[in-house]
This record gives sequence, structure tokens and C-alpha cells, in this order.
Amino acid sequence: MGKREVTILNNVVETIAEIAFFIESEGLPETAKRFVDEAFRFFETLSDDSVKHRDCRYKRWENLGYSCVNYKKKYVVAYLDLSDEIIICDFVSAKLIIE
Repeated sequence: MGKREVTILNNVVETIAEIAFFIESEGLPETAKRFVDEAFRFFETLSDDSVKHRDCRYKRWENLGYSCVNYKKKYVVAYLDLSDEIIICDFVSAKLIIE
């Protein structure tokens, strides 16, 4: 089981921050912090090179060669799966994905 470097693009970090801000604005600061921590831990699990996720079926991501994985059934993580690196490119609500 090899580990690859994980790179997270700025737009993904901003999206996670926006979701955390919303959760915190609902009066749940601990839940917001836990959401951020768990999301970044999940991204680290993608570095395992023995696990391969499906190619994205969303046309825009499919054309870019992204792989997709669901996170907590509510979000979709789109990433580039390279031999020595994983690049997390997008993190969106699953409701926004139209295939």
C-alpha cells in the first residue's frame, strides 16, 4: 500500500470554508470544526494507491479525466488520480451534479 502526495486546490479549500461558515452560523461551531477536520482526513485517505474510484460521469469532469468519490452521501469529490500525486480539484454538493 503506497501513499501519494495530496494536493488540494484553493477552490476546494474555499468551498469547505464556506460550508463550515454556514454550519457555524447555525450555532454549531464544534460541528463546523469537526466537518473541516473530517473532510481533510478524508482527502488524505485518497492517497492510498491501492484504491481506485470510478471516472466521473458528469460531462465536464469526464472530459477533464477526473475520478469521483462521494463524501458523506451529500458531496462529490472530483480529483485527478496521478501515479505519484492526487489533486483534489472540486468539492460540490451532490444535488448540483446533473449527469
